[in-house]
Amino acid sequence: MTLSKTLLLLTMTILPLQTPAQIQTTLLPLPAKLTLDAGQLPLTTAFTVATPHFHDARLNAAILRTLHDLNRHVATPDAPTAISTEILTTPTATLLVDVTGPGQPIQSIDESESYTLTITPTAATLHAATTVGAMRGLTTLEQLVQTDSTHAFFTAIHIEDTPRFRWRGLHIDAGRHFIPVEVIKRNLDGMAAVKLNVFHWHLSEDQGFRVESKLFPRLTALGSDGLFYTQNQVRDIVAYAYARGIRVVPEFDMPGHTRAWFVGYPDLASGPGPYTIRREFGIDDAAIDPTRDSTYKFLDAFIGEMAGLFPDPYFHVGGDESNGKQWKANPRIVTFMRSHNLKDTDALQVYFNQRLLPIVQKYKKHMVGWDEVLHPGLPKDVVIQSWRGTRALVESTTLGYQGILSQPYYLDGMKSSKENYLADPIPIDTTLTPAQQAFILGGEACMWAEHVNAITIDSRIWPRTAAIAERFWSPQASTTDVDDMYRRLDAQSIRLEAVGLTHLSHEAVALRRFLSTDNPQALAPLTTFASALEPISFGERYRQQHTNQFTPLNSLVDAIRPDPPSRHEIARLTRLFLTAPTLNGPDSIQARAALETYYKAWLAASPAIQSTLTTSPALNAALPRARQLATLSTIALEAIHSLSTSTPPPTGWKQQSLATLEAAKKPSALVRLTFIAPLTDLINAVP
Repeated sequence: MTLSKTLLLLTMTILPLQTPAQIQTTLLPLPAKLTLDAGQLPLTTAFTVATPHFHDARLNAAILRTLHDLNRHVATPDAPTAISTEILTTPTATLLVDVTGPGQPIQSIDESESYTLTITPTAATLHAATTVGAMRGLTTLEQLVQTDSTHAFFTAIHIEDTPRFRWRGLHIDAGRHFIPVEVIKRNLDGMAAVKLNVFHWHLSEDQGFRVESKLFPRLTALGSDGLFYTQNQVRDIVAYAYARGIRVVPEFDMPGHTRAWFVGYPDLASGPGPYTIRREFGIDDAAIDPTRDSTYKFLDAFIGEMAGLFPDPYFHVGGDESNGKQWKANPRIVTFMRSHNLKDTDALQVYFNQRLLPIVQKYKKHMVGWDEVLHPGLPKDVVIQSWRGTRALVESTTLGYQGILSQPYYLDGMKSSKENYLADPIPIDTTLTPAQQAFILGGEACMWAEHVNAITIDSRIWPRTAAIAERFWSPQASTTDVDDMYRRLDAQSIRLEAVGLTHLSHEAVALRRFLSTDNPQALAPLTTFASALEPISFGERYRQQHTNQFTPLNSLVDAIRPDPPSRHEIARLTRLFLTAPTLNGPDSIQARAALETYYKAWLAASPAIQSTLTTSPALNAALPRARQLATLSTIALEAIHSLSTSTPPPTGWKQQSLATLEAAKKPSALVRLTFIAPLTDLINAVP
């Protein structure tokens, strides 16, 4: 039996779940209101769907996607039949999808996403005002399918659901590393599966300009390395997202992060060229010249062209990390600042934004920018996206600006689902008034692409973004149980893989590549080692590895998952064990057994792990981590034994163990061990 299966058997009953909803559902996000009723509705090939009132092609397509998902549960080798894909218009069916109307032709922030879903032992009814609301209800229906040894079924239930925030986004940076169309689409499917509704598409960077412009073809001809989206591909992705109730908000960052623009159009720049695509990451001095009328003529034409590609009412102009150095180095720009009473480069950026805003508004768009665009005099029509955290969000909303929170939801920070989950756009102890809170539109998880590519990106986004999605959708009061969130997240992660994402399969694929084998016995040591590891954060990796656009993303750190199962499980088991380590209660006994299984498995595999790491140059650097894993596993088992038997450890054991643990916190091989914090608690608990 594998380590993961053994641990599943040991831990599945350690933390008894308290409410019927937790026992019988794995819904994520949690609905606003849920009532479980008696009975079950069988899911068989006789299942039918009808739209008794409104229906259109968009709604029908959403229903067909749901039927395709439900079909996975009904066909068996003995009965390989399927649910009919005919959508009836009769007043009776197994499922009635009762929709009032299509909703807005161009989905906006005010689109209704509410729905009610009632399932009885004989039928189900989904009510929604709009097609998007029906989509959200269909997603919930798919999550409610359960199976036993003989059949699939829905538990009888009544749900009344509406999102807490109107803006629930995922930001993907396609500028630093290009992300292909098929990868974007499967992540849109993932977003729909957790009820996210805004795809923030970061399309220009110092490292690449990614959208075809017919008016300014040199933007991609010279500034993209040939890696860009054609206008037809953009339209295809916008349509694909719309079909799933997702808005697409484009971002073209300016005045900074624009070096790739200048390769083809150096006259836009504030300093002399020639320019090349920047391969390093970080802040570049190059910036658009805000003093020339020709700049705004260019931007007017460009934004007008892009507005035709992106129908969403919001247009993101970036505005972050423009350091002003190139402006201060240009005598003509300095003279302009003096003549216009602009005291510093921050004031010059305000001037730029004030001239940019009417252009954006000309094309009937609301301007969105990062924190740096917020300065006195900025019109209130601008939406502020906060990457500096809750304090910056509070500042902008206090001043009367609508805001979106993105930090602490930076996925490249490699924080756990727990850390992301417990961060709220409106903390429970907020000092904002209800009127000020209303300015907070919601939040976005951000996937910056310095250290991701098409192969690794899914594992960096999912399933952690699903936990963030629940934070944005569900009532604050019902989303405080972290252990239950992880229980439901495990189930949701499997469902996300079923829609085509690769976040779970990626690790096994990458580990096989290191050893050039699919032999389970040969792979077992490396798989066991990986279960104890997680990636270090973006900042730590950037400082240690000095990465650039050409850095191969094929190291051990790129293979392993952020927030792997062992991270939360060991923390949970340790917490449970330490509540009563010497008692014989079932919870403590099972927690101890599960902890010992983890640490014994790692210790037993240690010789094979170290031997395996020596067979690959790509894995050699992780040998110190493998030795630490063995040493710390031994310390953990000693601590558990001491606490369980009330046996004092040898003199000096505690101090030496903590020193060993401290050494394990230091950088090594771009990976860290998942259990440092709970092991610290375990050691400190030893008298």
